[in-house]
Amino acid sequence: MKLTVHRTAPIIVVVLFHVWSASAQPVFPEAKLVNAKITESGGLEIIPSKASSSRDFDFLTGKWKMDNQRLKTRLKNSNEWESFESLDENYGPILKGIGNMDIYKATFGGKSMEGLTLRLFNPQTRLWSLYWVASNTGVLDPPVVGSFEGNIGRFYCKDVYQGTPVLVMFHWDKTDKDNPVWSQAFSTDNGLTWEWNWTNVSHRMK
Repeated sequence: MKLTVHRTAPIIVVVLFHVWSASAQPVFPEAKLVNAKITESGGLEIIPSKASSSRDFDFLTGKWKMDNQRLKTRLKNSNEWESFESLDENYGPILKGIGNMDIYKATFGGKSMEGLTLRLFNPQTRLWSLYWVASNTGVLDPPVVGSFEGNIGRFYCKDVYQGTPVLVMFHWDKTDKDNPVWSQAFSTDNGLTWEWNWTNVSHRMK
């Protein structure tokens, strides 16, 4: 899952890659199941925060320049990171406030790509579902589901990465709403241990 990036007007993207050494790897938050648990039957149960709201992603409205750091090889005990820039445009609330959508643009291996994220808030469950599709696959990934507790959002799903079942976690930190931080981790043991594999900091374009 989430093999590619995160997310209109035409935008020209210039991306510079750089390999990060082990000593320069990003700093990540603690990885653990907070608002979710694995049930006795092996299912994934996700609990909304009391403050979960359809307005939780309003802060993303606008255009962004993003500084990405991505693990070069996942689930292989790698600590080599690559750094690149991307652009993102978020259209703000849609569907009378229960939706949020953006388009992400970057270049990988000399080829440009686009990604689209659709976020939907369920008023009954008070949970967000975050859907992702990239132009190089044309396949809608299973949604990560969750909510915000204050400025921290945690979202989870079960998926398969290159034949390996994984638990996926998105971590959003919107403490600085002009420079929010997104991170992604995989777990192959139902959340006992995690490997962070991607993070980016978005900078609001004035």
